[in-house]
Amino acid sequence: MADVKPTRSELLLVKKKITLAVSGHKLLRKKRDGLILEFFSILKKARNIRAALIEEHRSALGKINIARAIDSDIQIKSAAMSIKRQPLVELETKNIMGVKIPSIKSGEVKKSIFERGYGLLSATSKIDEAAEAYESLVEKIIAAAEIDITLKRLLKEIERTKRKVNALEQITIPRLNRDAAYIRFRLEEMERDNFSRLKMLKTAR
Repeated sequence: MADVKPTRSELLLVKKKITLAVSGHKLLRKKRDGLILEFFSILKKARNIRAALIEEHRSALGKINIARAIDSDIQIKSAAMSIKRQPLVELETKNIMGVKIPSIKSGEVKKSIFERGYGLLSATSKIDEAAEAYESLVEKIIAAAEIDITLKRLLKEIERTKRKVNALEQITIPRLNRDAAYIRFRLEEMERDNFSRLKMLKTAR
């Protein structure tokens, strides 16, 4: 309390600070609650996409193993190396309650037989099935990466906002209220002293 000046102007300043802190506390609580709702909404998608990713990986692995059993590794590598056009991946950002999260856009990952670069006679149907399965897997990986980064950034912002809410709730607002109470007490005390002095002066006259 040593730094608190017991004046009316200081009391007005502290009251303004309390109003601002309470208003900020309400806004931050709303932001925190909104971010938590958004986090759990995206978490549901993450669970679904991870399950789909595991299934796609299992399917792709099974198909490449069948292709390897029927064709040689050289044929499979040759087919893989013949791809002429790689899918473009563009990274943009979007805003969720002040949090910048990634938006990953990719070109056509899935290709037709003719777009894969290898001829119809140079690869068997099993190689083609494996290629299609891995293209589907890559699409799921891109979608999973976007969701994974989004969840991490949202969680980081939730923690940061929670710390601010707690600081205002447990430290800043109680301290300002104590300061205001102290100033009011000192002002009342000074008024009583002044009243006593005036009374003594009147009695002396």
